[in-house]
Amino acid sequence: MKTPILYSFRRCPYAIRARLAIASSGVQVELREVLLRDKAPEFLETSPSATVPCLKSGALVIDESFDIMLWALGQNDPEHLLNMPPEGKVLIDTTDGPFKTALDRYKYHTRYENCDRGTERQKVSTHMSDLNARLAGQNWLFGESPSLADFAILPFVRQFAFTDKKWFDEQDWPNVQRWLESFITSQRFMSVMTKYPKWNIGDSPTSFP
Repeated sequence: MKTPILYSFRRCPYAIRARLAIASSGVQVELREVLLRDKAPEFLETSPSATVPCLKSGALVIDESFDIMLWALGQNDPEHLLNMPPEGKVLIDTTDGPFKTALDRYKYHTRYENCDRGTERQKVSTHMSDLNARLAGQNWLFGESPSLADFAILPFVRQFAFTDKKWFDEQDWPNVQRWLESFITSQRFMSVMTKYPKWNIGDSPTSFP
């Protein structure tokens, strides 16, 4: 069977979390870096939504980042990331829904008509406060080991933080700030953020992880 293909974009938080799960699983894929302003025809033919990440394994096409995480960890989960309580999925759904909606309107406020940036930042901040309380006295959301929720959520916390890092660092979220700093300085994160050139047909395959 051919090696599965992962269409990715290095800085996209959705693609980052897909790569995190694949790296944890150890399942090998062929990584194809997509340039979002110049999408390869092969990618557009594969992805129903024309967004990254998109995974193709034989006839199977998975076009949602969280489903790619489940696909990878369903094959091999050496760190037991899937072993999380039901609240983990609730946190992920909140992050993917109201949190990400507010984050986009905060980060890209000029794209939205009648958007009040301060209001949207406050919505995101409410979620940050909830995460900060949950992380009190522990390194990860559900204890001393990471879970699927941590790696599904952290790329978006990073995106929020670096929208205005000075302001973020000034907030009273010591647990979230520690959690994020530990993540972005980790070998795990750095390993999935390797820079790759834009993929073109005929290129030699790039194995990941």
